[in-house]
Amino acid sequence: MEENTTNTETLKYCLYARKSSEADERQALSIDSQISEMLKLAKNEDMEIVETLKESKSAKSSGQRTVYNQLLTGIREQRFNAILTWAPDRLSRNAGDLGSIVDLMDQKMLVQIRTHGQTFTDNPNEKFLLMILCSQAKLENDNRAKNVKRGLRRKCKMGTRPGCVPLGYELIRGKTFRDPSTIEVDPIRGPLIQKMFLWVSEDGLSGRQVWEYMKEEGFKTKNGKIVTLSMIFRILADPFYYGSFEYPKGSGEWYEGSHETLIDKETYDIVRSKMKVSPKGKWGRKDFFFNKIFKCGSCCSGISGQEKVNRHGKRYIYYGCNRFGGKNTCKEKYVREETIIESLANICVTAQEENSRLELKLRTEVERFNDMQKMMSGENAKPITTKDYVQYVLKNGNGSEKSKIIKELSEKLVLQGGEIAIEEVMT
Repeated sequence: MEENTTNTETLKYCLYARKSSEADERQALSIDSQISEMLKLAKNEDMEIVETLKESKSAKSSGQRTVYNQLLTGIREQRFNAILTWAPDRLSRNAGDLGSIVDLMDQKMLVQIRTHGQTFTDNPNEKFLLMILCSQAKLENDNRAKNVKRGLRRKCKMGTRPGCVPLGYELIRGKTFRDPSTIEVDPIRGPLIQKMFLWVSEDGLSGRQVWEYMKEEGFKTKNGKIVTLSMIFRILADPFYYGSFEYPKGSGEWYEGSHETLIDKETYDIVRSKMKVSPKGKWGRKDFFFNKIFKCGSCCSGISGQEKVNRHGKRYIYYGCNRFGGKNTCKEKYVREETIIESLANICVTAQEENSRLELKLRTEVERFNDMQKMMSGENAKPITTKDYVQYVLKNGNGSEKSKIIKELSEKLVLQGGEIAIEEVMT
Protein backbone atom coordinates (compact mmCIF):
# COMPACT_ATOMS: atom_id res chain seq x y z
CA MET A 1 0.00 0.00 0.00
CA GLU A 2 2.84 2.35 0.82
CA GLU A 3 4.58 1.45 -2.44
CA ASN A 4 1.49 2.47 -4.48
CA THR A 5 1.26 5.75 -2.59
CA THR A 6 4.89 6.52 -3.27
CA ASN A 7 4.48 5.82 -6.99
CA THR A 8 1.38 8.01 -7.16
CA GLU A 9 3.19 10.90 -5.52
CA THR A 10 6.14 10.67 -7.98
CA LEU A 11 4.08 10.40 -11.17
CA LYS A 12 4.68 13.15 -13.72
CA TYR A 13 2.03 13.21 -16.42
CA CYS A 14 2.05 14.26 -20.04
CA LEU A 15 -1.44 15.16 -21.21
CA TYR A 16 -1.86 13.85 -24.77
CA ALA A 17 -4.88 14.77 -26.92
CA ARG A 18 -5.47 13.68 -30.50
CA LYS A 19 -8.23 14.17 -33.02
CA SER A 20 -8.43 12.94 -36.59
CA SER A 21 -10.58 14.60 -39.25
CA GLU A 22 -11.16 11.24 -40.93
CA ALA A 23 -14.59 9.64 -40.89
CA ASP A 24 -13.55 6.85 -38.52
CA GLU A 25 -13.05 9.32 -35.65
CA ARG A 26 -15.77 11.90 -36.21
CA GLN A 27 -17.49 10.80 -33.00
CA ALA A 28 -14.42 11.43 -30.84
CA LEU A 29 -14.28 14.53 -28.66
CA SER A 30 -12.50 17.55 -30.06
CA ILE A 31 -8.98 18.27 -28.83
CA ASP A 32 -10.14 21.18 -26.67
CA SER A 33 -12.89 19.04 -25.15
CA GLN A 34 -10.43 16.21 -24.38
CA ILE A 35 -8.01 18.61 -22.70
CA SER A 36 -10.80 20.27 -20.71
CA GLU A 37 -12.13 16.93 -19.40
CA MET A 38 -8.70 15.58 -18.53
CA LEU A 39 -7.70 18.78 -16.72
CA LYS A 40 -10.79 18.39 -14.52
CA LEU A 41 -9.71 14.83 -13.69
CA ALA A 42 -6.16 15.97 -12.97
CA LYS A 43 -7.41 18.69 -10.63
CA ASN A 44 -9.75 16.35 -8.77
CA GLU A 45 -7.02 13.74 -8.23
CA ASP A 46 -4.15 16.18 -7.71
CA MET A 47 -2.12 14.98 -10.72
CA GLU A 48 1.06 16.79 -11.74
CA ILE A 49 0.96 17.60 -15.49
CA VAL A 50 4.39 18.67 -16.68
CA GLU A 51 3.67 18.81 -20.42
CA THR A 52 0.71 18.93 -22.80
CA LEU A 53 0.90 17.53 -26.34
CA LYS A 54 -1.84 17.66 -28.95
CA GLU A 55 -2.11 16.84 -32.65
CA SER A 56 -4.60 16.37 -35.46
CA LYS A 57 -3.49 13.19 -37.16
CA SER A 58 -4.88 9.74 -37.90
CA ALA A 59 -3.41 6.88 -35.85
CA LYS A 60 -3.99 4.20 -38.48
CA SER A 61 -0.36 4.02 -39.63
CA SER A 62 2.60 3.23 -37.39
CA GLY A 63 5.28 5.85 -36.74
CA GLN A 64 3.60 8.58 -38.81
CA ARG A 65 2.63 10.95 -35.97
CA THR A 66 5.24 13.59 -35.16
CA VAL A 67 3.74 14.65 -31.82
CA TYR A 68 3.20 11.05 -30.72
CA ASN A 69 6.88 10.38 -31.40
CA GLN A 70 7.68 13.39 -29.20
CA LEU A 71 5.58 11.74 -26.47
CA LEU A 72 7.68 8.57 -26.68
CA THR A 73 10.89 10.61 -26.67
CA GLY A 74 9.78 12.49 -23.56
CA ILE A 75 9.26 9.19 -21.72
CA ARG A 76 12.67 7.88 -22.78
CA GLU A 77 14.31 11.12 -21.66
CA GLN A 78 12.43 10.82 -18.31
CA ARG A 79 10.79 14.24 -18.57
CA PHE A 80 7.61 12.44 -17.49
CA ASN A 81 6.72 8.86 -16.61
CA ALA A 82 2.94 8.78 -17.04
CA ILE A 83 0.38 9.60 -19.72
CA LEU A 84 -3.02 11.21 -19.25
CA THR A 85 -5.33 10.81 -22.25
CA TRP A 86 -9.05 10.56 -22.96
CA ALA A 87 -9.13 6.93 -24.17
CA PRO A 88 -6.66 4.17 -25.19
CA ASP A 89 -7.46 4.63 -28.88
CA ARG A 90 -6.18 8.23 -28.65
CA LEU A 91 -2.71 6.69 -28.20
CA SER A 92 -2.83 3.90 -30.74
CA ARG A 93 -5.00 2.36 -33.43
CA ASN A 94 -2.21 0.22 -34.89
CA ALA A 95 0.06 -2.57 -33.66
CA GLY A 96 3.35 -0.69 -34.13
CA ASP A 97 2.55 2.29 -31.88
CA LEU A 98 0.88 0.00 -29.33
CA GLY A 99 4.06 -2.09 -29.17
CA SER A 100 6.14 1.04 -28.46
CA ILE A 101 3.95 1.92 -25.47
CA VAL A 102 4.02 -1.61 -24.03
CA ASP A 103 7.81 -1.80 -24.46
CA LEU A 104 8.23 1.40 -22.42
CA MET A 105 6.08 -0.16 -19.70
CA ASP A 106 8.20 -3.30 -19.74
CA GLN A 107 11.33 -1.12 -19.37
CA LYS A 108 9.77 0.61 -16.31
CA MET A 109 10.05 4.01 -18.05
CA LEU A 110 6.28 4.36 -18.41
CA VAL A 111 4.68 3.80 -15.01
CA GLN A 112 1.04 4.57 -15.73
CA ILE A 113 -1.47 5.39 -18.45
CA ARG A 114 -4.56 7.12 -17.12
CA THR A 115 -7.73 7.55 -19.21
CA HIS A 116 -11.11 9.00 -18.36
CA GLY A 117 -12.35 5.77 -16.82
CA GLN A 118 -9.40 3.38 -16.56
CA THR A 119 -5.86 3.03 -15.25
CA PHE A 120 -3.13 0.91 -16.84
CA THR A 121 0.17 0.07 -15.15
CA ASP A 122 2.99 -2.43 -15.58
CA ASN A 123 0.64 -5.21 -14.55
CA PRO A 124 0.09 -8.23 -16.84
CA ASN A 125 -3.69 -8.04 -16.65
CA GLU A 126 -3.82 -4.27 -17.18
CA LYS A 127 -1.33 -4.38 -20.07
CA PHE A 128 -3.35 -7.21 -21.62
CA LEU A 129 -6.54 -5.13 -21.33
CA LEU A 130 -4.76 -2.13 -22.87
CA MET A 131 -3.65 -4.25 -25.84
CA ILE A 132 -7.17 -5.63 -26.29
CA LEU A 133 -8.75 -2.15 -26.33
CA CYS A 134 -6.20 -0.77 -28.80
CA SER A 135 -6.42 -3.92 -30.95
CA GLN A 136 -10.18 -3.57 -30.99
CA ALA A 137 -9.77 -0.04 -32.35
CA LYS A 138 -7.49 -1.43 -35.08
CA LEU A 139 -10.01 -4.17 -35.89
CA GLU A 140 -12.75 -1.56 -36.25
CA ASN A 141 -10.51 0.41 -38.62
CA ASP A 142 -9.75 -2.64 -40.75
CA ASN A 143 -13.37 -3.76 -40.93
CA ARG A 144 -14.57 -0.27 -41.72
CA ALA A 145 -12.05 0.05 -44.58
CA LYS A 146 -13.16 -3.32 -45.97
CA ASN A 147 -16.82 -2.35 -45.75
CA VAL A 148 -16.18 0.96 -47.50
CA LYS A 149 -14.23 -0.74 -50.32
CA ARG A 150 -16.91 -3.41 -50.63
CA GLY A 151 -19.57 -0.74 -50.88
CA LEU A 152 -17.63 1.16 -53.54
CA ARG A 153 -17.11 -2.02 -55.60
CA ARG A 154 -20.82 -2.78 -55.37
CA LYS A 155 -21.60 0.75 -56.50
CA CYS A 156 -19.24 0.37 -59.47
CA LYS A 157 -20.80 -2.98 -60.47
CA MET A 158 -24.18 -1.27 -60.45
CA GLY A 159 -22.80 1.19 -63.01
CA THR A 160 -22.18 4.27 -60.85
CA ARG A 161 -18.73 5.79 -60.60
CA PRO A 162 -17.89 7.03 -57.07
CA GLY A 163 -16.94 10.67 -56.68
CA CYS A 164 -17.97 13.80 -58.54
CA VAL A 165 -19.73 13.35 -61.87
CA PRO A 166 -17.84 14.67 -64.93
CA LEU A 167 -18.71 17.94 -66.60
CA GLY A 168 -21.73 17.39 -68.84
CA TYR A 169 -23.64 15.36 -66.26
CA GLU A 170 -25.67 16.14 -63.15
CA LEU A 171 -26.10 14.15 -59.95
CA ILE A 172 -29.81 13.98 -59.09
CA ARG A 173 -30.33 13.17 -55.43
CA GLY A 174 -33.17 10.86 -54.35
CA LYS A 175 -36.23 12.44 -52.80
CA THR A 176 -35.59 10.52 -49.58
CA PHE A 177 -32.43 9.00 -48.12
CA ARG A 178 -33.70 5.56 -49.20
CA ASP A 179 -34.02 6.58 -52.86
CA PRO A 180 -30.78 6.13 -54.86
CA SER A 181 -29.15 9.04 -56.64
CA THR A 182 -29.03 9.04 -60.44
CA ILE A 183 -26.67 10.56 -63.01
CA GLU A 184 -28.35 12.46 -65.84
CA VAL A 185 -27.09 14.45 -68.81
CA ASP A 186 -26.69 18.16 -68.12
CA PRO A 187 -29.12 19.74 -70.63
CA ILE A 188 -26.84 22.78 -71.09
CA ARG A 189 -23.30 21.37 -71.06
CA GLY A 190 -23.99 17.83 -72.30
CA PRO A 191 -24.80 18.78 -75.93
CA LEU A 192 -21.75 21.09 -76.06
CA ILE A 193 -19.42 18.31 -74.92
CA GLN A 194 -20.99 16.07 -77.54
CA LYS A 195 -20.08 18.74 -80.11
CA MET A 196 -16.48 18.74 -78.89
CA PHE A 197 -15.99 15.08 -79.74
CA LEU A 198 -17.63 15.53 -83.16
CA TRP A 199 -15.47 18.57 -83.97
CA VAL A 200 -12.37 16.45 -83.46
CA SER A 201 -13.58 13.14 -84.95
CA GLU A 202 -15.43 14.53 -87.99
CA ASP A 203 -13.97 17.99 -88.62
CA GLY A 204 -10.39 17.28 -87.54
CA LEU A 205 -10.12 20.23 -85.14
CA SER A 206 -7.19 20.40 -82.72
CA GLY A 207 -7.62 20.62 -78.97
CA ARG A 208 -6.77 24.32 -79.03
CA GLN A 209 -9.32 25.00 -81.76
CA VAL A 210 -11.99 23.17 -79.76
CA TRP A 211 -11.06 25.30 -76.75
CA GLU A 212 -11.43 28.52 -78.77
CA TYR A 213 -14.81 27.42 -80.13
CA MET A 214 -16.05 26.47 -76.67
CA LYS A 215 -15.11 29.91 -75.36
CA GLU A 216 -17.12 31.45 -78.19
CA GLU A 217 -20.07 29.22 -77.19
CA GLY A 218 -19.82 30.57 -73.64
CA PHE A 219 -19.03 27.13 -72.19
CA LYS A 220 -18.34 27.33 -68.43
CA THR A 221 -17.84 24.96 -65.52
CA LYS A 222 -20.45 24.26 -62.86
CA ASN A 223 -18.84 27.00 -60.78
CA GLY A 224 -19.28 29.51 -63.59
CA LYS A 225 -15.59 29.60 -64.55
CA ILE A 226 -14.29 29.65 -68.11
CA VAL A 227 -13.12 26.21 -69.17
CA THR A 228 -9.33 25.85 -69.50
CA LEU A 229 -7.37 24.23 -72.31
CA SER A 230 -6.18 21.43 -70.04
CA MET A 231 -9.79 20.73 -69.07
CA ILE A 232 -10.68 20.32 -72.75
CA PHE A 233 -7.99 17.63 -73.08
CA ARG A 234 -9.20 15.90 -69.89
CA ILE A 235 -12.75 15.79 -71.24
CA LEU A 236 -11.63 14.40 -74.61
CA ALA A 237 -9.63 11.69 -72.79
CA ASP A 238 -12.41 10.60 -70.40
CA PRO A 239 -14.04 7.25 -71.37
CA PHE A 240 -16.98 8.04 -69.07
CA TYR A 241 -18.65 9.84 -71.98
CA TYR A 242 -19.02 6.60 -73.97
CA GLY A 243 -20.07 4.58 -70.93
CA SER A 244 -16.97 3.08 -69.25
CA PHE A 245 -14.94 4.07 -66.23
CA GLU A 246 -11.93 2.81 -64.30
CA TYR A 247 -12.03 2.72 -60.51
CA PRO A 248 -9.80 3.33 -58.72
CA LYS A 249 -7.94 5.21 -61.41
CA GLY A 250 -4.88 3.31 -62.54
CA SER A 251 -6.11 0.02 -61.01
CA GLY A 252 -6.98 -1.61 -64.35
CA GLU A 253 -10.50 -2.44 -63.09
CA TRP A 254 -13.08 -1.24 -65.62
CA TYR A 255 -16.85 -1.05 -65.27
CA GLU A 256 -19.77 -0.32 -67.57
CA GLY A 257 -21.73 2.73 -66.48
CA SER A 258 -25.51 2.82 -66.21
CA HIS A 259 -25.63 6.49 -67.26
CA GLU A 260 -26.73 7.82 -70.65
CA THR A 261 -23.76 8.15 -73.00
CA LEU A 262 -22.93 11.26 -75.04
CA ILE A 263 -20.83 9.48 -77.70
CA ASP A 264 -20.13 5.95 -78.89
CA LYS A 265 -16.92 3.97 -78.46
CA GLU A 266 -15.96 4.40 -82.12
CA THR A 267 -16.09 8.20 -81.88
CA TYR A 268 -14.01 8.11 -78.69
CA ASP A 269 -11.35 5.93 -80.35
CA ILE A 270 -11.14 8.27 -83.34
CA VAL A 271 -10.70 11.27 -81.04
CA ARG A 272 -8.01 9.50 -79.02
CA SER A 273 -6.07 8.57 -82.15
CA LYS A 274 -6.21 12.15 -83.45
CA MET A 275 -5.22 13.67 -80.13
CA LYS A 276 -2.12 11.47 -79.75
CA VAL A 277 0.40 13.75 -81.40
CA SER A 278 4.15 13.98 -81.12
CA PRO A 279 6.46 16.82 -82.21
CA LYS A 280 8.80 14.26 -83.70
CA GLY A 281 6.15 12.14 -85.37
CA LYS A 282 5.40 11.85 -89.08
CA TRP A 283 4.57 15.07 -90.82
CA GLY A 284 1.26 15.25 -92.59
CA ARG A 285 0.45 17.12 -95.79
CA LYS A 286 -0.20 20.83 -95.18
CA ASP A 287 -1.06 23.89 -97.23
CA PHE A 288 1.79 26.06 -98.51
CA PHE A 289 1.73 28.37 -95.49
CA PHE A 290 5.15 29.93 -96.15
CA ASN A 291 4.28 31.09 -99.69
CA LYS A 292 3.83 34.74 -98.73
CA ILE A 293 5.94 34.83 -95.58
CA PHE A 294 9.46 35.10 -97.01
CA LYS A 295 11.25 36.55 -99.97
CA CYS A 296 14.19 35.27 -101.93
CA GLY A 297 17.41 36.51 -100.37
CA SER A 298 19.13 36.73 -103.76
CA CYS A 299 16.64 38.50 -106.05
CA CYS A 300 13.85 39.63 -103.67
CA SER A 301 11.24 37.62 -105.59
CA GLY A 302 8.45 35.82 -103.80
CA ILE A 303 8.65 32.26 -102.46
CA SER A 304 6.35 29.51 -103.71
CA GLY A 305 5.75 26.00 -102.47
CA GLN A 306 5.08 22.83 -104.40
CA GLU A 307 4.47 19.22 -103.56
CA LYS A 308 6.60 16.41 -104.94
CA VAL A 309 5.91 12.68 -104.86
CA ASN A 310 8.85 10.26 -105.12
CA ARG A 311 8.75 6.85 -106.77
CA HIS A 312 7.77 5.22 -103.48
CA GLY A 313 4.68 7.42 -103.20
CA LYS A 314 6.06 9.57 -100.37
CA ARG A 315 5.08 13.22 -100.51
CA TYR A 316 7.39 16.18 -99.83
CA ILE A 317 6.81 19.93 -99.81
CA TYR A 318 9.50 22.21 -101.27
CA TYR A 319 9.82 26.01 -101.29
CA GLY A 320 11.84 28.08 -103.71
CA CYS A 321 12.17 31.39 -105.55
CA ASN A 322 9.29 31.99 -107.99
CA ARG A 323 11.53 34.32 -110.07
CA PHE A 324 8.76 36.90 -110.48
CA GLY A 325 11.03 39.77 -109.54
CA GLY A 326 12.42 40.17 -113.05
CA LYS A 327 15.47 37.97 -112.50
CA ASN A 328 14.63 34.68 -114.13
CA THR A 329 18.24 33.60 -113.79
CA CYS A 330 18.10 33.37 -109.94
CA LYS A 331 20.12 30.36 -108.83
CA GLU A 332 18.49 29.80 -105.44
CA LYS A 333 17.55 26.13 -105.11
CA TYR A 334 14.34 24.66 -103.74
CA VAL A 335 14.41 23.77 -100.04
CA ARG A 336 12.34 21.17 -98.23
CA GLU A 337 9.75 22.39 -95.77
CA GLU A 338 11.38 20.48 -92.88
CA THR A 339 14.63 22.40 -93.46
CA ILE A 340 12.79 25.74 -93.40
CA ILE A 341 11.02 24.81 -90.19
CA GLU A 342 14.27 23.74 -88.53
CA SER A 343 15.90 27.04 -89.56
CA LEU A 344 13.00 29.01 -88.10
CA ALA A 345 13.17 26.99 -84.88
CA ASN A 346 16.89 27.76 -84.54
CA ILE A 347 16.22 31.46 -85.13
CA CYS A 348 13.47 31.47 -82.46
CA VAL A 349 15.72 29.79 -79.91
CA THR A 350 18.45 32.37 -80.58
CA ALA A 351 16.08 35.36 -80.74
CA GLN A 352 14.40 34.60 -77.41
CA GLU A 353 17.63 35.44 -75.61
CA GLU A 354 17.17 39.09 -76.60
CA ASN A 355 13.38 39.17 -76.90
CA SER A 356 11.83 38.80 -73.42
CA ARG A 357 8.30 38.74 -74.82
CA LEU A 358 9.14 35.90 -77.17
CA GLU A 359 11.03 34.04 -74.44
CA LEU A 360 8.07 34.27 -72.03
CA LYS A 361 5.59 33.17 -74.67
CA LEU A 362 7.64 30.17 -75.78
CA ARG A 363 8.43 29.06 -72.22
CA THR A 364 4.77 29.25 -71.23
CA GLU A 365 3.61 27.32 -74.29
CA VAL A 366 6.28 24.63 -73.88
CA GLU A 367 5.31 24.09 -70.23
CA ARG A 368 1.65 23.89 -71.19
CA PHE A 369 2.38 21.45 -74.01
CA ASN A 370 4.42 19.19 -71.69
CA ASP A 371 1.61 19.21 -69.12
CA MET A 372 -0.85 18.11 -71.79
CA GLN A 373 1.53 15.39 -73.00
CA LYS A 374 1.71 14.00 -69.44
CA MET A 375 -2.06 14.12 -69.20
CA MET A 376 -2.54 12.24 -72.47
CA SER A 377 0.39 9.81 -72.31
CA GLY A 378 1.22 9.53 -68.60
CA GLU A 379 4.10 10.59 -66.40
CA ASN A 380 6.61 8.79 -68.64
CA ALA A 381 5.96 11.16 -71.54
CA LYS A 382 9.23 12.65 -72.78
CA PRO A 383 9.29 16.47 -72.33
CA ILE A 384 9.94 18.60 -75.41
CA THR A 385 12.34 21.51 -75.84
CA THR A 386 11.60 24.99 -77.17
CA LYS A 387 12.98 23.97 -80.55
CA ASP A 388 10.76 20.86 -80.61
CA TYR A 389 7.70 22.98 -79.78
CA VAL A 390 8.38 25.58 -82.49
CA GLN A 391 8.96 22.84 -85.07
CA TYR A 392 5.75 21.10 -84.04
CA VAL A 393 3.59 24.24 -84.27
CA LEU A 394 5.08 25.34 -87.60
CA LYS A 395 4.36 21.91 -89.07
CA ASN A 396 1.11 20.82 -87.39
CA GLY A 397 -0.49 24.02 -86.13
CA ASN A 398 -3.15 26.03 -87.91
CA GLY A 399 -2.44 29.28 -89.70
CA SER A 400 -3.22 31.40 -86.65
CA GLU A 401 -0.85 29.43 -84.41
CA LYS A 402 1.98 29.61 -86.94
CA SER A 403 1.49 33.33 -87.49
CA LYS A 404 1.72 34.08 -83.77
CA ILE A 405 5.24 32.67 -83.67
CA ILE A 406 6.40 34.30 -86.93
CA LYS A 407 5.07 37.73 -85.87
CA GLU A 408 7.10 37.62 -82.65
CA LEU A 409 10.30 37.73 -84.75
CA SER A 410 11.13 41.37 -85.41
CA GLU A 411 13.82 40.53 -88.01
CA LYS A 412 13.09 40.31 -91.73
CA LEU A 413 13.55 36.73 -92.88
CA VAL A 414 14.66 35.55 -96.31
CA LEU A 415 15.23 32.21 -98.01
CA GLN A 416 18.87 32.06 -98.99
CA GLY A 417 21.58 29.45 -99.24
CA GLY A 418 19.23 26.53 -98.61
CA GLU A 419 17.80 27.85 -95.32
CA ILE A 420 15.92 30.71 -93.69
CA ALA A 421 18.17 33.54 -92.59
CA ILE A 422 17.88 37.05 -91.18
CA GLU A 423 18.11 39.66 -93.93
CA GLU A 424 21.34 41.60 -93.81
CA VAL A 425 20.72 45.36 -93.82
CA MET A 426 23.23 47.34 -95.88
CA THR A 427 24.67 50.39 -94.07
